[in-house]
Amino acid sequence: MKLRLLLWVLGMLLKRALRRKAGFRDRLAEMRHLDWGIATENLAIARYYRMSPGGIETGPGLPVDLDLELRFEDADTAVQVLKKPTQKAFLDGMMAGKVRLVGDAGDLQKLQGLLKHL
Repeated sequence: MKLRLLLWVLGMLLKRALRRKAGFRDRLAEMRHLDWGIATENLAIARYYRMSPGGIETGPGLPVDLDLELRFEDADTAVQVLKKPTQKAFLDGMMAGKVRLVGDAGDLQKLQGLLKHL
C-alpha cells in the first residue's frame, strides 16, 4: 500500500512541476517526451507515466510501449530506493539484483535530470 501511494504522489508532483517549474518544462521540452514506468517484478504494483511538454498522463499498470521501466524485487525495496533516488542507490540495487532496468540507460539519466527539478 505504501508503494502505491508513493507512485500516485509522484504523479501529482510531476504534474505540479510541469505547471510551476520552468526548469522542468525546459528540460522536458528538450527531450520532447519520455514514457516510463515503475513496477515490482511480479507486476502486483505498477504505474506508468507519459510525459510530454503538453502534459503528463499517469495510470496503473505497465503498457508494453514504454521507453523505460524500473522493476524492483519487491515493494519494500522500491520504497527504499525511491525515497532517495540517487545514482548510487540505483547502481547498488542493480548490482545486488534488486533493481532491474528495462530500456535504455540514457533514458534513466534523462529521468534523473528531470526528477532533480521536483
